[in-house]
Amino acid sequence: MNMQRCGEDEILAAIDNNENISLILVKRDSETAKLQNILEYAESSGIKIIFGSENDLWRMSRDNSQGIPNVLALVGRNPDLSLQEVFSNGGLVWLLAGAAYPVNIGFCIRTAEVSGASAVIVDAELNNPERSAAKRASMKAHRFIPVHWTPGLDAIKMAKKSGFRIIAVEDVGTSAPWDVDMTGDIILVVGGEKNGISSEILSESDEIVRIPMSGFVPSFNLQAPLSAVAIEAQRQRS
Repeated sequence: MNMQRCGEDEILAAIDNNENISLILVKRDSETAKLQNILEYAESSGIKIIFGSENDLWRMSRDNSQGIPNVLALVGRNPDLSLQEVFSNGGLVWLLAGAAYPVNIGFCIRTAEVSGASAVIVDAELNNPERSAAKRASMKAHRFIPVHWTPGLDAIKMAKKSGFRIIAVEDVGTSAPWDVDMTGDIILVVGGEKNGISSEILSESDEIVRIPMSGFVPSFNLQAPLSAVAIEAQRQRS
């Protein structure tokens, strides 16, 4: 399911159809009667409203063929869910276990959001400026998906109590992504750039998959295996 409702008419139709709208992104200084109706509905329903620039709406919009829309809506995912609420709702969650570089983390958050994940967990020792850099690198996609900065092993143990399967992506794996069931409630784990996934997390994993590599260099950059697995998971779950 596409999570974006683009433009006033799509959003008003979503309201009429009682779709679960969790966030409204509005172009600053926009004023129309339809937009006013949308904003009044959002305020009365407790829906989060974010005001963005024209460039923000242009970059985020699914369809600019009729010009830049003045409003977008997020449906089907609440970015403000707690980690326990994420696991209670189920779905596909990404864990970045030990990632170190803010730009890589940001790219991964963006890829997870675009591919329809339920949440991202980041197990990384970053200070506040580094976290801000990761958010910028995500193209501010962190606004539209729950992102939790927490120890990965703790998150996995919490997820298992909610019935999640754990699928790690590591070079010790014996299966290709397309040979593994990625439907249902799962956590997909990718490791840090230097040390990979810890042995403690690997021991908690139900499956370990390996991305095929045929060149001389023996590893992809972090977001590349995440992207490959995200597309395969999206294919299976569709």
